[in-house]
Amino acid sequence: MKRKIVAIGGGGNGSKIPYELANQDKEIIRLTGKKHPNFLLIAHSQPLEKQEEYFKIMLNIYEKKYNCICKDLKSNELDNQEYVRKLVDWADIIYECGGNTLDMIKIWKETGFDNILRTAWENGKVMCGVSAGANCWFKGCSTDSLRIKYGSNQPLVGMDCLGFINCLFIPHCDEAGRLESAEEILKDSELVGISISNCAALEIIDDKYRLIVSDASYHGIEAYGLKSYWENEKYVTVKIDNSQEFKLLSDLISKGENI
Repeated sequence: MKRKIVAIGGGGNGSKIPYELANQDKEIIRLTGKKHPNFLLIAHSQPLEKQEEYFKIMLNIYEKKYNCICKDLKSNELDNQEYVRKLVDWADIIYECGGNTLDMIKIWKETGFDNILRTAWENGKVMCGVSAGANCWFKGCSTDSLRIKYGSNQPLVGMDCLGFINCLFIPHCDEAGRLESAEEILKDSELVGISISNCAALEIIDDKYRLIVSDASYHGIEAYGLKSYWENEKYVTVKIDNSQEFKLLSDLISKGENI
């Protein structure tokens, strides 16, 4: 069973800014091998009172645009292990939205949902999401969770995530302060950082990867990804090729410029 992740750095879902992620969403659906796959939203990076609102946004995309069969799993349902496992088994796509990565990972570990997600990944479900929903699949991430919770004067911080892929993930890397924060976080780490801009996604299939990009003109950029790491007291940054060719994941997440 192939293990599949689509980690989206950011982009509009049609609610506050235009819908920008058609290329990424279509690839997520293609990876299921089904015409009308089962889509499960887990909007646990959002407060409980906003999770239904986010589900309605995603229904406009995955149900209305792409004819998926859609359900959601609320964070206050995670203690019902039988229900959770049944719903995850039903899903072909498991999608987490953007929001507070710190609180999301905390509730997953407290309820054991982190282990259910790992089993789902190992069983070939398409694990995907944007921002916090991209951060979660990696060993660690740079997150603005403190800003979300306590205000814009809070710093970007590094944190541990689920550890499916052994690197540090940095979403929205075209936004102010993101790359500088990653540089500081990586200084005391042996990990490689993978920075993904708005309208770009890192697609990982077993031991291979590639970038999926879409039109990022709303953000004033061309979508991109960067690999970065510290070696011999020097900070190295390499642009990730955005061709459609799959390459070795081991080269991406290890130090060296061979990507």
